[in-house]
Amino acid sequence: MIYIKFHNTDDGIILAMCDSSLIDRVLEEGDVYIDIRNYSEFYKGDLVEPGQAKALIVRDAIKAANIIGDEAVDVAIDSDVIRQENVKRVDGVRYAHAYRVDKPGQEAAQE
Repeated sequence: MIYIKFHNTDDGIILAMCDSSLIDRVLEEGDVYIDIRNYSEFYKGDLVEPGQAKALIVRDAIKAANIIGDEAVDVAIDSDVIRQENVKRVDGVRYAHAYRVDKPGQEAAQE
């Protein structure tokens, strides 16, 4: 199961997705520190199956994404929100951040 939440901002939608099994964890390895426990409200939206999460994502509307966990990362890759080569690991858990920057006169580019 995955928590999925959409945050509407003036610049567009921020997508937050996290495997439900990770919602009360703090992930730390080397210089990387991800505190999901104290920021769980950022991720806690709808609790859905991976297929449902994929159906909810409208990639072109997303300006930024914070994705944590194997299931969430797989959904984000399948939905073209993130690319496999941008996935990192911390404390054995896959995660990724994505930002889309629109260039004047060009299609949006994923970074």
